[in-house]
Amino acid sequence: MENEKIEDRLIVGLGNPESDYGDTRHNLGFACVRELAHRVGVSIDKKRWQSLVGRSQSRGLWFVLPQTYMNLSGQAVAKALRDTGLTPEQAWVVYDELDLPLCRMRIRRGGSGAGHNGVLSLIASLGTDDFVRFRVGIGKPARKGAASGRHYVLGRFTKAEAARLPHVISGVADALELALDAGIERAMDRYNRAGALGCEELP
Repeated sequence: MENEKIEDRLIVGLGNPESDYGDTRHNLGFACVRELAHRVGVSIDKKRWQSLVGRSQSRGLWFVLPQTYMNLSGQAVAKALRDTGLTPEQAWVVYDELDLPLCRMRIRRGGSGAGHNGVLSLIASLGTDDFVRFRVGIGKPARKGAASGRHYVLGRFTKAEAARLPHVISGVADALELALDAGIERAMDRYNRAGALGCEELP
């Protein structure tokens, strides 16, 4: 309806600042949120809330890329929510997920941080886990252990992975658009399954 009020959303991409981290697996959340912003004609280039920020007034969207480093992301998001008057339930957070293979994503509301430092920081700073997550698979390292995991997420995609990235980033942006237009449940039904991002998982 024409007079229906658009509910504002805070669309958050998680990653690390500085160009050295730009193409790393841990910055996939940044890339996906930038793609959505590009589609709605928004530049994420204003400095606010220890973040890079963009705003679509017509769509009721705030785009936020915390520049605090991953493990302090919650501080930036808490400031953004406070100043915009939005609740944690109105925050949609996009980030890389070790427990899913590349070319898979999982949308859900709430849950634990599952060892992801950015999500753990959000839960600690917001005092709740009740925000929507768009978990974008990056796969697991061949070697186990905390050190190899850290090296893996801060590493760059292989040639085979990089060839799939355009499908992943575009598919996640599609999922965000569907969630905005038709609701989270509809997006879950469509994207929480194999093949939804339009690329083949690596063996």
